[in-house]
Amino acid sequence: MKLISIVVPCYNEQEVFAETYRRLTETLSGLDKAKYDYEIIFVNDGSKDTTIQLIQDCVKADTRVKGINFARNFGHQIAITAGLDNCKGDAAVVIDADLQDPPYVILEMIKQWEAGFDVIYGKRRDRAGESAFKLITAKYFYRFINKLSDVDMPLDTGDFRLMDRKALDQFLRMRETYRFVRGMVAWIGFNQTFVEYDRESRFAGSTKYPLKKMIRLASDAILSFSNTPLKIATFVGFLTSIVAFIGIFYSLYMRLFTEHFVEGWTLLMISILLIGGIILLVLGIIGEYVGRIYGEIKQRPLYIIRDKIGFDN
Repeated sequence: MKLISIVVPCYNEQEVFAETYRRLTETLSGLDKAKYDYEIIFVNDGSKDTTIQLIQDCVKADTRVKGINFARNFGHQIAITAGLDNCKGDAAVVIDADLQDPPYVILEMIKQWEAGFDVIYGKRRDRAGESAFKLITAKYFYRFINKLSDVDMPLDTGDFRLMDRKALDQFLRMRETYRFVRGMVAWIGFNQTFVEYDRESRFAGSTKYPLKKMIRLASDAILSFSNTPLKIATFVGFLTSIVAFIGIFYSLYMRLFTEHFVEGWTLLMISILLIGGIILLVLGIIGEYVGRIYGEIKQRPLYIIRDKIGFDN
């Protein structure tokens, strides 16, 4: 009998938790009981509401449910990693608690897994309940990152996916601090395919990915999977140097062969401001990479678990 692990990161999900559990168990009860069993691991990412109490109650009522309670909020990508670290399944599925990714798609993923695929990710045909801004940024983000990166990331996808144990074990070997899970899964390779579905509106509550977190996630994706910003910084520095040399020759010419020294003042000021701005830009890009190196060499644990609930069942 094969075990399917379902990993559900949770942050302030008290309004949707009961329905998420109901739909998951309803879907998983459709598995062939002679071939499959399942476990559901809820990861409480430092919620400030009653999410952890709901998880504890659920563990008491259902021996297939387990809970991980973080000591504080570590972030969505880390919560996914913690759940995958602690799952025992022959395959693991990551799904968010907000029910935008419908649980019934898991059964389609398992069919593809049975057909021999190692990684099956959910590809969105339609995204109900999303703002125009989010739709546009989501559409072009992966196209942009694919241009910058050597890793071909699937378009119109999220973290909703199934991974076979051998692919999962390789993913878990990567312990980098700044994590972009969907890019890391694409990087490991293996035999990957997709299942298309229509993404639903959030069942209840508010989004856990406001603009600030979206920008941070995009930054992690770009800086973790591409050194193109450094190449751009080098190119801009080279281009600025050319402009600076032209300004130097112009200044020398005006000083040696004309009597009009003040006329070069405008060009001088433009050059100083331009070069100063470029230097700050380049230093900022380099600083982002250096800061990430600093974060990695500290080798702090990715997360700290306060409680593990139900793992002795």
